[in-house]
Amino acid sequence: MFDNLSDKLQGIFDKLGTKGRLSEKDVDAALREVKLALLEADVNYKVVKDFIARVRERAVGAEVASSFTPAQQVIKIVNEELIRTLGEPEKLNLTGRQPHVIMLVGLQGSGKTTTAAKLANFLKKSGHRPMLVAADTYRPAAVTQLQVLGEQLGIPVYAEGTKPSPPEICKRSIKKAREGANSVVILDTAGRLHINEELMHELEEIKRVTEPVEILLVADAMTGQDAVRVAEEFHKRLNLTGLILTKIDGDARGGAAISVRAVTGVPIKFLGVGEKIDDLEQFYPDRLASRILGMGDLLTLLEKAEQSIDQKKAAEMEKKLRTASFDLEDFLEQLREVKKMGPLSQIMGMIPGFSRVAKEVSPEMTDRQLKRIEAIISSMTLEERHNPKVINGSRKRRIARGSGTTVEEVNELLSQFRQMQRLMKQLSSQRGLERLMKMFG
Repeated sequence: MFDNLSDKLQGIFDKLGTKGRLSEKDVDAALREVKLALLEADVNYKVVKDFIARVRERAVGAEVASSFTPAQQVIKIVNEELIRTLGEPEKLNLTGRQPHVIMLVGLQGSGKTTTAAKLANFLKKSGHRPMLVAADTYRPAAVTQLQVLGEQLGIPVYAEGTKPSPPEICKRSIKKAREGANSVVILDTAGRLHINEELMHELEEIKRVTEPVEILLVADAMTGQDAVRVAEEFHKRLNLTGLILTKIDGDARGGAAISVRAVTGVPIKFLGVGEKIDDLEQFYPDRLASRILGMGDLLTLLEKAEQSIDQKKAAEMEKKLRTASFDLEDFLEQLREVKKMGPLSQIMGMIPGFSRVAKEVSPEMTDRQLKRIEAIISSMTLEERHNPKVINGSRKRRIARGSGTTVEEVNELLSQFRQMQRLMKQLSSQRGLERLMKMFG
């Protein structure tokens, strides 16, 4: 989502880096460009104005650290002030008597039902016992959609059809949750415009009869400043406790994510970063700021790896890498584990220094490459995977036919794999490890 903004900010910082010393004039020129970049990204004007004023005050002052160049100092200040604008991270409030009620609200089409299922999945993985409540009685198939998602996740869904009123359904669902020993109840309410008085009153009634610990607005980040305005209006009526911004992975300017906390005072608690049921991340301002400034996000990447990759298999793989016994069968296994983490371009974007490379590689292209590699290795026999040296010309032609690729592509994969094996052998020796340490030390 922040690709354009990241590119512009990195371009500005690159220009600053060419200067030995920064004058007040240099700082002002750079901040004018930062201001334009933020406005073009649809960040609220007042938020931009306050942000630039804070950065300028610190950047032209006496704040200089000996470990930083002047340009690095400006980047550090921009990063810190961006984190300040995004607000403090806040987790869900799941204290007090169970079941804890979480009420999801928002406009039609913001992705509430899918988000309800994602949130339930997140809580289940965190050790809670969630129950979903189908309180959207207006949208055709909304109840069925939630029931299908609940079944896929093994999470109970409370539904009464479309005839009872949503407040009645929600009230009875809490009794059902107590009977079933569910620790969290997630209310999936119908989408509505904040100007629809009757439907907004219905939400107030649901709030009154269920006493939720969390009222979360699900907002489409791609709508930019509209998402901020919607948050303001819902907050006036319901006193929101948090926001979930969806479609953060979409092709939009992203200003809502930067503006919404500063304008409404309501914290962002989660980000919807994709279509898969696991694509819901807790919001950490420092991590998002790091992504926006093109500095990667290793912590989120490590968390994704921990959730997606089989730890026992990872330990076995590490042993094989250390002993240089890594073969094509292992390579295929690792490829499938990495694919569980999401698009390769998204993963690369989280690695510091790789964000620009990731932007040059489209998700479609990397997915095609991974599928091609998987198809080639899958077309090999077990003997060929364990010992690629036996793959002669006729075998290559058979593998190419079986995988729908060319002999040249098979040769390319085998060549890359041989290079990787040689590197593993070098690094498996003590001397190789010492050389590596010197390179990066």
